[in-house]
Amino acid sequence: MKPVSNTPAQPSTSGEHPRRKFLRNALLAGAGMAFLPNFAQGRSWRLADTPTAEGTVPPEEQLAPPRDGVLTLLQSTDVHCQIHPHDEMFWENNRPVFRKAGGYAHLASFFEEVRKSNPNTFIVDTGDMFQGSALSVKTTGRAISPILNALGYDLYLPGNWEVVYYKKAMQQLLGGLEAPKVCANMYHDLGNGQKGELVFPPYYTWSRLGVKIGFLGYTDPLVPLRQSPNYSKGIIYTKPEENLAYYVNVLREQEQCDLVIILAHLGLSQQIALANMPECEGVDYIFGGDTHERVRKPIVCKHAKVVEPGAFGSFVGRLDLEVKDGKIVNQRYQLVEVSPQRYPANAEVAALIEQIEAPYLAQIEKVVGYSKVPLYRYFVVENTIDTLILDALAWKVGTDIVLSNGFRFCPPRVTPDHTGNIPITEGYLYDMLPVDATVRTAKVRGSVLLKWLEKELNNVFAKEADKRFGGWLVKFRGMEVAFHAFGEMGQRVKSVKVGGQPLDPERVYTVSACERDGDPETMLCRIPEVFEGKNLPYTLHTVLREYLAQHSPVSPTPRGDARILDAPPTLLTQVSGVDYTFH
Repeated sequence: MKPVSNTPAQPSTSGEHPRRKFLRNALLAGAGMAFLPNFAQGRSWRLADTPTAEGTVPPEEQLAPPRDGVLTLLQSTDVHCQIHPHDEMFWENNRPVFRKAGGYAHLASFFEEVRKSNPNTFIVDTGDMFQGSALSVKTTGRAISPILNALGYDLYLPGNWEVVYYKKAMQQLLGGLEAPKVCANMYHDLGNGQKGELVFPPYYTWSRLGVKIGFLGYTDPLVPLRQSPNYSKGIIYTKPEENLAYYVNVLREQEQCDLVIILAHLGLSQQIALANMPECEGVDYIFGGDTHERVRKPIVCKHAKVVEPGAFGSFVGRLDLEVKDGKIVNQRYQLVEVSPQRYPANAEVAALIEQIEAPYLAQIEKVVGYSKVPLYRYFVVENTIDTLILDALAWKVGTDIVLSNGFRFCPPRVTPDHTGNIPITEGYLYDMLPVDATVRTAKVRGSVLLKWLEKELNNVFAKEADKRFGGWLVKFRGMEVAFHAFGEMGQRVKSVKVGGQPLDPERVYTVSACERDGDPETMLCRIPEVFEGKNLPYTLHTVLREYLAQHSPVSPTPRGDARILDAPPTLLTQVSGVDYTFH
């Protein structure tokens, strides 16, 4: 497969991005998009960049292309289909503070403002674009594509959740995006573990002001383990370091790039580890994603600087490169908060979103219950969202132990309605649990549970970054665990109680969790050696609806079932040893 390289024409003097396709509707004319009848006529929209004729270039630019100015690179990541402004949590003065942020129509306004002020702007998204909301699930991601196309991104990287609708759908969804895609470590599986060609081109280049920038993409090689195995069936993932040095050499020597940027969806810990590997020599920046971390100043590593711009469209990372005579002479990075007050909604994008969502809006906004306390998922150890899920499972299933995956996605919900309580809508069930998995039970011995706990703790807190899975600690009820997060592998657990009694290694316990598509019969929520497993006749959403119907308003306050001994219970990141704090 040939790598993609592109050098766009110099911008017009209008100060806006040349020939920017702003509201384009390529997918909506295709088969299967009948859910949007008014957009099925193949119409397309453009944000007019200049009233002059296309291709008109002033004589001075024809003679001497500009080599002084600023290149602006913008990055979003892990938006998880959060198309509207939402409640967002900030950690200020050692306490949570909530305010509104995000929304694609507001992102559009920010992008448009930056492009108008600097036509030399390049915008990337580094993954998890198609998973995370009811609208996405009900349209298998297709409703999100025209919104992304409307914003006019220049380049994409697939995230770990892009495979949620399986390989073919992933290829079609990403193929329907108008901008190029890059990823150098996803290969077609030819069977028997044999790698075929790359699914996407490995890199892309962009040239302005005499500066050439190479973008090289890598997504999480742990996808087949982190997600349900069948999601990524047909794809072979490799570690970035297997071909990183090769492609950096291609970009530096063959493409003669002045700056090399890795677009990564690996998680901040693994991105830091990669930036310290010898294979990363020659890379300037890693624009990261996956772990929703908010890097406000670049983390300086041995070979590259690492950044990551939060999640849910609440933030955009901005790197400004000052150029003199075709050379980069200064760099400035900032994390921009996408405030709906600061960036009012772009009217055209807001209208597009409204029409796309209209057939589903009544169902999405249907209230299924209420909470008295804010719902969030930001703390590593325990959160109110997962406490709600555990409470509902324990009430419905009645096993010794119930489990909830250590997911990070789902923005907070804190704003009350006319009742004075916080509404939990049908749409918010999908925000919390986009995959409405079947509830499954099994039996397991205490000795296996203890080994599994040690493994799960290592997945979160491993000293070796490539051993970290990227998610938070798995959540549980019916079991009380005290542990050292930053202890040695296999020695973190200090005490375990089940039902108030010390864990008996020989006793058999009943466990309930969600089924993972493709897991063997002997595994439940990554617990091996389970037996007598069976699927129950209901899903997680069904359990939550029933529980909320009988118990609203709920107060899912964490109980301290997971007790961290060497860090505060409000731990907000698993990253340590570098100059970084989450806030």
